[in-house]
Amino acid sequence: MTVQECYEQIGGDYNEIISRLRTEERIKKFAGMFLKEQSYNTLVQTLQDRNQEEAFRAAHTLKGVCQNMSFTALFKSSFDITEALRANDMEEADRLLPKVTEDYQRTLEGVKALLG
Repeated sequence: MTVQECYEQIGGDYNEIISRLRTEERIKKFAGMFLKEQSYNTLVQTLQDRNQEEAFRAAHTLKGVCQNMSFTALFKSSFDITEALRANDMEEADRLLPKVTEDYQRTLEGVKALLG
């Protein structure tokens, strides 16, 4: 799988990331770091624990990582849940989590396939 194919599969913006990081090797390096990033897992756990403050931090971190990597679909869903948590709306965050999970899984699978 090429980097461009990966970005198409995950709903990312290939043109944006290649203009920022300049080489596909660098994109792969940073995409590999995403596999070790734990903010999604922290978000899920802290929502289960009803810890709004930590859930907000995790969502905000996930959003930033996705923005930096041009993972557009996951960025959008993590942005939405971040804003719900910023407003202290745990019910809305719970409603949004399945979309974040769907986008996260698709991104994770795409990155794994790219690096496979």
